[in-house]
Amino acid sequence: MEFLRKWINALVPVRHWLGLIYLPRYARHWQIFQRLSGHRLRLRDSYPVLTDWVPATPFDPHYFYQGAWLARKIAALSPALHIDVGSSVLTMSVLSGHVPTVFVDYRPLKARLTNLHSIAGSIVSLPFATRGIASLSSLHVLEHIGLGRYGDSLDPEGSSKAARELARVVAPDGRLFIAVPIGRPRVCFNAHRIFSPTAVPPLFPGLGLLDFSWVDDAGCLHEAGRPEDAADQNYGCGLYEFVREDND
Repeated sequence: MEFLRKWINALVPVRHWLGLIYLPRYARHWQIFQRLSGHRLRLRDSYPVLTDWVPATPFDPHYFYQGAWLARKIAALSPALHIDVGSSVLTMSVLSGHVPTVFVDYRPLKARLTNLHSIAGSIVSLPFATRGIASLSSLHVLEHIGLGRYGDSLDPEGSSKAARELARVVAPDGRLFIAVPIGRPRVCFNAHRIFSPTAVPPLFPGLGLLDFSWVDDAGCLHEAGRPEDAADQNYGCGLYEFVREDND
């Protein structure tokens, strides 16, 4: 059933079609609003949004918690400059309000904002010197590399190559913040990979794991744990803080 759901979601906008069942409510509200306001609504100005009537504010737990986790880490670290590779641009827009931020992406961000600078770059060949970055992040990015989803080249070793490249540019005593899907190891082509939580730290040579938190399958955040604690997840989100240990 999960297999069918993914294919149906890819080919058919199911949520929009399901919204049609709320058309009678939309029509009823149209009439009520006109009566309350004393003015006629114009059909050409209408903009039906049919699926937002929900009992609680919806959110994606992975992206919600990873952004909050990173923001708190950066606030505590207070770096002079933060570099991000490919993470949520919404997270970076907020982060740049507190620390100058450089956003690197295969598809550069076409936006202008004080303290936020965007440059084009590949995560497997970063435009930075070896051991030159004190504060670096890449959240929910590694799992996509090499699958072609975003126009990148197909490469079964894409995630491993990207991890080594991120590790290369981390400065002595520098920090690297990583978020990836964790659970039963597999490739869900071409959406993403899912990693065993204990298999992630070895991907980053020269770096040691300083802190691990995770979002479980139910969407709950667990802080200050061990990768082994998340071994029973199916599609969780691992949050890893690394520090360079080989400072020679």
